[in-house]
Amino acid sequence: MSKTSQILMQMYEAARARFGHREWWPGETPLEICVGAILTQNTNWTNVEKAIANLNADGCMSVSALHAKSQEELAALIKPAGYFNVKAKRVKNFIAHVYESFGDDIEAFLDRSVATLHEELLSINGIGRETADSMILYAAGKTTFVVDTYTYRILLRHGLIDSDYDYEMIKELLESSLADDVDLYNDFHAQFVAVGKHYCKPKAKCAGCPLEHLPHDPSAGLE
Repeated sequence: MSKTSQILMQMYEAARARFGHREWWPGETPLEICVGAILTQNTNWTNVEKAIANLNADGCMSVSALHAKSQEELAALIKPAGYFNVKAKRVKNFIAHVYESFGDDIEAFLDRSVATLHEELLSINGIGRETADSMILYAAGKTTFVVDTYTYRILLRHGLIDSDYDYEMIKELLESSLADDVDLYNDFHAQFVAVGKHYCKPKAKCAGCPLEHLPHDPSAGLE
């Protein structure tokens, strides 16, 4: 095991000892997870839950039902998630792509290779790398690491990456250093989210952080 692998697993085990298994992503179905991955852009999960509750209450949480909704109708339902007009368009783009090839069968859409899914998802307007990887990891249950702001900040402050690392470089570092295990990727990312939300904020709050005992520079990323 490489030094990077050892440090990463120390981080994971320390975070999990504090927060427990995160059981993330909190969606009931693969479609809910995919829609939630789009809605969570630039907002918090509490707002996304309200939007998804609206969709379920309206009875439109299926590919065909969402496809039948107008963009305006969808925007009204997902309003709690913020940026609802933009997000409605992105959801509609995603749903149209699935519906045209797989009809109502979101599971068939997701039951393909990581490379195929990644390429297709990134071809859809409004689906970026983090959103695509969230869908692949959490909805499709396939090994691809989700890199977000928390991941970047924690790895930077713990000296595992430099400030010039981009999304793909961070993803490659993590995937080459960790076992190819979807459950590990799932919970590891969720642990980083928990650490980032509670401690590794733009201005670090290191006291009490489960990673405090590991070498780190709380000022990294502030310059």
